[in-house]
Amino acid sequence: MAYISDIKLIRTDTTLDLSQKAEKASFHGGELERSSNQVIMLPERRSTVASSSYQNPSGQNDNSFLLLRRGKKFGGRIGKLKLSHLFFFFVSLFFFSCIFSGHKLLFHGKALMLREHVLSCYLIPSETMFADLPCEVPLAESVNHILEPHEYLDSKPFSLGFVETETSDKPRFGGHQTLKERERSYSAINQTIHCGFVKGGLHQGSGFDLSEKDRAYMKNCVVSVSSCIFGSSDFLRRPATKKISEFSKRNVCFVMFLDEQTLSKLASEGHVPDKQGFVGLWKTVVVSNLPYTDMRKTGKVPKFLSHRLFPSSRYSIWIDSKMRLTTDPLLIIDFFLWRTKSEFAISNHYDRHCVWDEVVQNKRLNKYNHTAIDEQFMFYRSDGLKKFDPSDPNSPLPSYVPEGSFIVRAHTPMSNLFSCLWFNEVDRFTSRDQLSFAYTYLKLQRLNPSRPLRLNMFKDCERRALTKLFHHRVDSSPHSPPA
Repeated sequence: MAYISDIKLIRTDTTLDLSQKAEKASFHGGELERSSNQVIMLPERRSTVASSSYQNPSGQNDNSFLLLRRGKKFGGRIGKLKLSHLFFFFVSLFFFSCIFSGHKLLFHGKALMLREHVLSCYLIPSETMFADLPCEVPLAESVNHILEPHEYLDSKPFSLGFVETETSDKPRFGGHQTLKERERSYSAINQTIHCGFVKGGLHQGSGFDLSEKDRAYMKNCVVSVSSCIFGSSDFLRRPATKKISEFSKRNVCFVMFLDEQTLSKLASEGHVPDKQGFVGLWKTVVVSNLPYTDMRKTGKVPKFLSHRLFPSSRYSIWIDSKMRLTTDPLLIIDFFLWRTKSEFAISNHYDRHCVWDEVVQNKRLNKYNHTAIDEQFMFYRSDGLKKFDPSDPNSPLPSYVPEGSFIVRAHTPMSNLFSCLWFNEVDRFTSRDQLSFAYTYLKLQRLNPSRPLRLNMFKDCERRALTKLFHHRVDSSPHSPPA
């Protein structure tokens, strides 16, 4: 807990000096930095007659001179009284504005935490204040101006298979991966790994069941855009059709995964699927037998395992249900993957960049059981996870915390392996995938120096330029849909 300190009000005969040194703020990509000393000069209210230099020309009317002096003193007191009232009024107004807007007050670089759950409010523009601002993304003018490059990754291929069944009395969607199997799965070699959709003995299903008709539709998708709403947590955000080309409307699959509860709720709001299951561009796919009671974990299935759900797809885009897509998906793939020769693209977090900070924030906001978070974090630290150092020019990532609501990927073996590994961490530990992202990536890179994952961790303001952000319908809780 930090406290207000170093606040000095220095009164002289002429000025009231209030100095404050603002904290330095850094906005990744835009490199917004501000560090300055601001001095606010508040002139003391004075009478129009300076008593120290006043002289009675005639040497008479001393009573008048005394009256002027008393008037000056009386007026000065009134002036100072009004000034102090005005000053404390604005200070009080500022405090209340911070409380009601959920902010943190900084003086001389030190913080006054009004309450532990209050968020940040700065005297100068901070990174959080710029979080809602998009930045320019120089996309191609039209899908007619782009062409998929051949062998643009030039990566060494390997075969990746998936565990389909296990003989267990208690089947789990993620399977029962041992620590030895987990360690081996981080090697980019020909292997069979756990990656969800594991059935029990006698092909007993373990969750996320789809109809054969929907499976057949998804099997033919070459490029997919997917999202999900479970537990009626969100309104349906239809892609902006005017921003999407006719070519993409015909050749890209837009799939929204729902449960029966959400389907009924959306229908009551006027989003009734047609005979083919479409609501606008979204093809609604109903999921039965949800694999987790934690809806956040259930939401990680379509988020991470698009290569399993769309087995013929070469590219996919994940977009969180709290956002509306306002850009053609092929232009997105061209910009984030083809131009940068990447196979996995995700934006960094607009505010936090170190897993240590993310752990504190998750616990402070009660995003998950604190003991489970501590166990996961201790495990990662014991396996070599280090703090993020923004000053290190050799840092493998611009941020160790992603903003995971928007993911663009090519379905290459290395990208699919990373997606499976990341999902397995969520399945084994907590559903807070931002806690496991850096660990998974760094461990994969460390064990495969000759086969790196081509990751494009782009600026979060670019994500905001391509989508429109909304709030979830309900507050998140351990049993609410994914955040």
